[in-house]
Amino acid sequence: MKSHIAAALILAPSLASAAETELASRIDRVTVYPDGAIVTRLGKADLLQGVSQVVLRGLPATIDPASIRVEGKGNGTFSVGAVDVRVTPGDAKPVLDTVLEDKLKALRDDKGKFESQIAAIEAKRSTIERFAQTGPDKLGPDGKALPVADWPAVFEAIGTALVKVQDELRGVRSRLSDVEAEIASLERARPQAGRPGAPKRDVAIAVEAPQPLAAEFTVSYRVTGANWTPTYEARLTTTAEKPEIALTRRAEIRQRSGESWDDVALTLSTTRSAGGTRAPDLAPMQVAFFEPPAIYESRSRAGAAPAAMAAARAKAEAEALAAQSQRAITPAPAPVPARPAEVEVATIEAGAYQANFQVPGRATIPQDGSPKTVVLTQRKAEATLAARTVPELEQKAYLEAGFVHEEEAPLLPGRVALHRDGSYVGMGQVGLVAPGDKLELGFGADDRIKVSYAPVKRRENEPSWLGQSRTDQREFRTVVKSLHARPVKVTVLGRIPFSESTAIAVEPISAQTTPPTEKQVGDRRGVSSWTFDLAPGAEKELKLAYRLKWPGDRELSYDEQPLPGR
Repeated sequence: MKSHIAAALILAPSLASAAETELASRIDRVTVYPDGAIVTRLGKADLLQGVSQVVLRGLPATIDPASIRVEGKGNGTFSVGAVDVRVTPGDAKPVLDTVLEDKLKALRDDKGKFESQIAAIEAKRSTIERFAQTGPDKLGPDGKALPVADWPAVFEAIGTALVKVQDELRGVRSRLSDVEAEIASLERARPQAGRPGAPKRDVAIAVEAPQPLAAEFTVSYRVTGANWTPTYEARLTTTAEKPEIALTRRAEIRQRSGESWDDVALTLSTTRSAGGTRAPDLAPMQVAFFEPPAIYESRSRAGAAPAAMAAARAKAEAEALAAQSQRAITPAPAPVPARPAEVEVATIEAGAYQANFQVPGRATIPQDGSPKTVVLTQRKAEATLAARTVPELEQKAYLEAGFVHEEEAPLLPGRVALHRDGSYVGMGQVGLVAPGDKLELGFGADDRIKVSYAPVKRRENEPSWLGQSRTDQREFRTVVKSLHARPVKVTVLGRIPFSESTAIAVEPISAQTTPPTEKQVGDRRGVSSWTFDLAPGAEKELKLAYRLKWPGDRELSYDEQPLPGR
């Protein structure tokens, strides 16, 4: 007979004196989620005649009682009743992982240092930009104009300084991102801080058998302190007849659930078991005229108002917090070609709402939080190559390769190690990519694309009478030259300022601007792109010009806005 019971945690006082049989069990399989795990134990017990209890002892306190599921079968008829979860005393002294805590402390110190460096570099960039707004017509002695012959040197100095500062900022931000990702990974895998006598949980299963018999039980439950994160490796080959990308999807598994996962069957699921189960409710919003608070109030109301405000503030803060992977050569008498070792990959079970990866064989995941890496999938795809450059920030082009993701399971966000023709070029980031979507990755600087960028002209007027408007006209020139032996597709990004004030007019000068292929790139206001094919040895010139107009008694500031979604 086989019986099922799920999350039926019913306290049965009448069973308090029933005979108990301990259930000897082992962990057989684990399904790991991005934010937890389902552990399944197998156990055997000899049931007594009549009403008794089978007790599974010493489970971690992190289990979710509502997730417990019990299945039973035996060589005779019996029934499973209530499941009672008991809290029992744990060890007298907590086991502290000082190595992990020291690592987190050092990482948090590094994070603070990088944040301070970023603030200092941004201040340096702002100073350079303010200096650039002055213009060479005011940089001479006593605020007079510099000779026109000295202007290119000023432009070059400003451009070089901005490029250097931008490189510094990009490097520090990249290191900060790495540190933040490592901190988040360690904190996700770490269970709640231990304390003396931290409790354990026993699961008591009520059973009734007409005669003694041997039974087998399957008990599953959800635990916290476990997670898996996707990582990727992309290898681009450009030397073949057709460019090709080999993409390896791996999973990094960590657990601090309080149990040892030894020689278990592993399944990795994309389902988030601890997230919300439905969209939040949106309350109606009423608009009314503002009523100023009364000046004279009774003493009781004056005392209640701060308390009410504090309660409302605490409620709002609580709601905001709640919303948040051998080569083997067989010797033979005669020489045979060496064959690369085959890599075992996971079996994918893709559903309409989630994907499961069944890891081949059995695995052991240490409970100290150290990572275990497994290979999930491997595939090769034909790649399309292109070059992308942002000359205002860097006079350099970068190689990009794209391919269509055709696996059953989506690619989840994660870091990707990038290799080009056998050389490691750095780390990148993969966003959520659905089956059928195109993934584009950067593979480092393209030294066979030469990019030059320079301001060509700037005209600025000073108001000579009260109420006169000020104007600032700027023109820029970009030249892209290909040194490749075959045609290459190039995309250039450029920008002009935008304003939400009606008093500041931004006018693109069409007659002096090369028409862009895309007037606005995504949601980035003022950012345009030019895409074209360059023949071997050919070059392309692009021009960009705009005019600003604003009241003469006001000064302008230029602030970069955060990119959408970042």
